Amino acid sequence: MCNTSETKVMLDERDKKWLTYAAKLAIKGRGRVHPNPMVGCVLVKGNRMVGEGWHQEYGSNHAEVVATTNAQADAIGSTAYVTLEPCNHEGKTGPCSEHLIKVGVKKVVFAASDPGVAAAGGAKRLKEAGIEVRGPVDDFSLGEGVDPAFFYSARYERTYLALKLAVSKDDKIAETVGVRTFLTGEQANTEVHRIRSGFDGIVVGANTLRADDPFLTVRELPYEPRLPPARIVISSDGDLCIQSNLFGSIGRSPVLVIAGETTSASSINRLRSAGAIVEVVKCVGKRVDLVESLQVMWEKGLKSVMCEGGAELAQAFCALDLAQRLYLFRTGRILGPKAVPVFSKGSLPWNSNLWEQRGNEVNFGEDVLTIYDRER
Repeated sequence: MCNTSETKVMLDERDKKWLTYAAKLAIKGRGRVHPNPMVGCVLVKGNRMVGEGWHQEYGSNHAEVVATTNAQADAIGSTAYVTLEPCNHEGKTGPCSEHLIKVGVKKVVFAASDPGVAAAGGAKRLKEAGIEVRGPVDDFSLGEGVDPAFFYSARYERTYLALKLAVSKDDKIAETVGVRTFLTGEQANTEVHRIRSGFDGIVVGANTLRADDPFLTVRELPYEPRLPPARIVISSDGDLCIQSNLFGSIGRSPVLVIAGETTSASSINRLRSAGAIVEVVKCVGKRVDLVESLQVMWEKGLKSVMCEGGAELAQAFCALDLAQRLYLFRTGRILGPKAVPVFSKGSLPWNSNLWEQRGNEVNFGEDVLTIYDRER
């Protein structure tokens, strides 16, 4: 496990330029490399890029090997810019640290230390071989920010939780309680599918399942995720419609129902007969215990999940300080004072100093995506 208090190095403009490019390469592996992290690598000689690469598929060559293969002889004497400390262990592929030594790289700049016990130590090995090493760097977005779920789950051994919310210009989520309101356009919806592909599971509450009847699958992309995200429904009583789209598509990806302890045996049997995995947890008041729910997800091997609704569930996760990232899609529509507010009480995450915006806003048609991370 990495040392979160380790000294970070400052980047000059040249190093930042190339690490930024490596970070853009890294996210091309979204949905295809799990449980490995997304990693990008750029090889530079003088002021010229001579090789680039990213980890493309689980079990395939790591980013450093792809980049050096692309560079061929130009790898000799080059500087490697990598978003993650080169690994130092034998897994599906050989150690990247040894590969960089072998091809003759003279310097390595890496953004984030490897949080894994087995894979860590690459920087030390490179230094022992006489290679100049700089890292980790003081810019979160170039290292951990590329794949925060990987670092969080490795460091804390619990499930990383993100929230996705779509809101109107006046911070409303629907025109009427219990009735779905389509807020975002086609381009934003495609981006949601792309984001989904990078998570192990997608979470909704029972009310959202009833109101929206979602599939929660990954569609509309030029690629299929290596492991389709599980669909997770949190329900206090297990009273769910098994004729819904979610249960009707259970062959595409598994459905996990986390039900409250008062759920009847008949409801549990009905859900299991429909093909769902059902886990029962205790309740806190009338609500399912969300801390225990996340523990169940971790025990099921779900290292990262994204909650897509509803707002009541998202607010409950925020109140317990369980959410780490927020994907906020904002439309230009105004729903008016009688519409349903995103949160019924308390401050909105994007108006709180506990959350920090990551990167710039991105436009998807008429909608805008802003990403916020919980400050730690």
